[in-house]
Amino acid sequence: MATPLQVLKSYYGYPAFRPMQEEIINSVLRRKDSLVLMPTGGGKSVCFQIPALMMEGTAVVVSPLISLMKDQVETLKANGIPAETLNSGNSEEVNQMVHRRCEQGKVKLLYISPERLMGEIPWMVQSLDISLFAIDEAHCISQWGHDFRPEYIQLGVLHERFPMVPVIALTATADKLTKADIVERLHLRDPQIFISSFDRPNLSLDVKRGYSSGEKLRTILNIIKRHPHESGIIYCLSRKITDKLAGRLREKGVSAGAYHAGLSMEERNQVQEAFVNDRIDVVVATIAFGMGIDKSNVRFVIHYNLPKSIESFYQEIGRGGRDGLPTETLLFFNVQDLITLRSFADSSGQQEINHEKLNRMQEYAEAQVCRRRILLNYFGETSERDCGNCDVCNTPPRRFNGTVLVQKALSAIMRAKEQIGFTLTAEILRGSLTPEVAARGYQSLKTFGAGRDISSRDWQDYLLQMLQMGFIEIAYNEDRHLKVTPLGKDVLFGRKQAELAFVVREDLRKGKRSKAAGDKPLEPSASSASSGKAENPELYERLRKLRRQIADEKDWPAYVIMSDKTLHILAAEQPVTLEAFGKIFGIGEHKRDSYGKQFIEAIKEFNAR
Repeated sequence: MATPLQVLKSYYGYPAFRPMQEEIINSVLRRKDSLVLMPTGGGKSVCFQIPALMMEGTAVVVSPLISLMKDQVETLKANGIPAETLNSGNSEEVNQMVHRRCEQGKVKLLYISPERLMGEIPWMVQSLDISLFAIDEAHCISQWGHDFRPEYIQLGVLHERFPMVPVIALTATADKLTKADIVERLHLRDPQIFISSFDRPNLSLDVKRGYSSGEKLRTILNIIKRHPHESGIIYCLSRKITDKLAGRLREKGVSAGAYHAGLSMEERNQVQEAFVNDRIDVVVATIAFGMGIDKSNVRFVIHYNLPKSIESFYQEIGRGGRDGLPTETLLFFNVQDLITLRSFADSSGQQEINHEKLNRMQEYAEAQVCRRRILLNYFGETSERDCGNCDVCNTPPRRFNGTVLVQKALSAIMRAKEQIGFTLTAEILRGSLTPEVAARGYQSLKTFGAGRDISSRDWQDYLLQMLQMGFIEIAYNEDRHLKVTPLGKDVLFGRKQAELAFVVREDLRKGKRSKAAGDKPLEPSASSASSGKAENPELYERLRKLRRQIADEKDWPAYVIMSDKTLHILAAEQPVTLEAFGKIFGIGEHKRDSYGKQFIEAIKEFNAR
């Protein structure tokens, strides 16, 4: 019998397992229940797909979205693995064909939604030899999970109806409460719990604070310019922002689509299909987008607004760089996002826990220490050293004695009887006679214009630092007015000093990252790390077009045929025999036999020019 490693090499073309994958596979093969926590892009699917290939019968994979099932099944078929899906998107004839193939033992992995599974249980009990149940996106079963779905609760019956079948539950994000809830609701029996490293070192982490919409747009366009014809996702807080930003990008010549719950199902599917098949480069979306995407070559993920929790944020940035190549992530953060999200939390059914999750997200965005260490710590993992691939590591903040600036701001707030918010405070300090300032008579305050030498945007940043350091607080129950804390009064009346971080602005007119900002250049590929040879960019483009041509013939996404990482290595190694082609990372036996001749011919033709 083949070993798990032999199966991995044969079907997937990978020379070795990622951390923990082999232990998880062996646990499933021993028919043990398991709970697997592994970051998005960490290789969760292999943990149940390889046992499914090695065990007798059909593995049933419960997945929440049709698009995700379709994507996984196409990828499996491209690797020569017999897989099918039962869902409402299929015609009745197709679903009947899937039933017959399963009954004949011709399907190793059957993907199904939780709702559909309930109706299929009688058929499964009577007609199927089930090897295992894999519950993907298992956090959906928990009331504490960030994406709770009531239909998942029914999955607790699986052990009752199939007492001898092992269950493996998998998720990319679950805190202590969610983990316990998953085990309890699925009735997992003495489960092995595997928690993989949440470190994704290929993702750079960057936060920009206090940017206006115009500055955000220029920054986004610079990122897109760094990634010509490459894929990216931009997450927004509302449908209105999503539509507006997608429109502005299209005006600038970017092939971009909008995706949110206000669009019809048909419109959403069209945008998703266009993105998955590389017909558009950028999707601007609300959080409704992404769970159904297994696209390996997303090169940047931008959060136009602050996410509501670190779980959501980490899952969303995890949709970038699944192939292990360098990928940019950027989070824009301003106080208005925080205020909006606080009001959402107030009206939610879980006020206390949602406020706590938002507090942790705010702490991450405002941090002056290595951001990766904060993320890892949140998921219970510690790191002894800074990552060197986040903005804080690349540009450690310089500080100055900001006591006088803080005193000016606190004085303006106190003289306005603590009845103003961030914007009005900045307007008073700048000496801006806006209609609201004039209407309230704030131009007569002693502090009016006391900080006119500092830009409005820098005042916003300093006020944010003052909030972070506890000199002021926001009274959400009093129209979000600013209040001076006892610590702030100590600074105001000279009993304590205050340090502020210098505000550093990058030159947004430049298409490249500012060296002053300490950014590292992005590596074009991972080919040199894999082979020691430099790739030929022209050959890479030729191979990319061939991959697109094959994908169009199959009606599959291009990355299903071959990942960007594999193409980069091919463009460096330039194999000219089937044997050499089959040794390339990501080329299993099925892909070697199916596409090897075409790629070898393209390489030979290129070199014969």
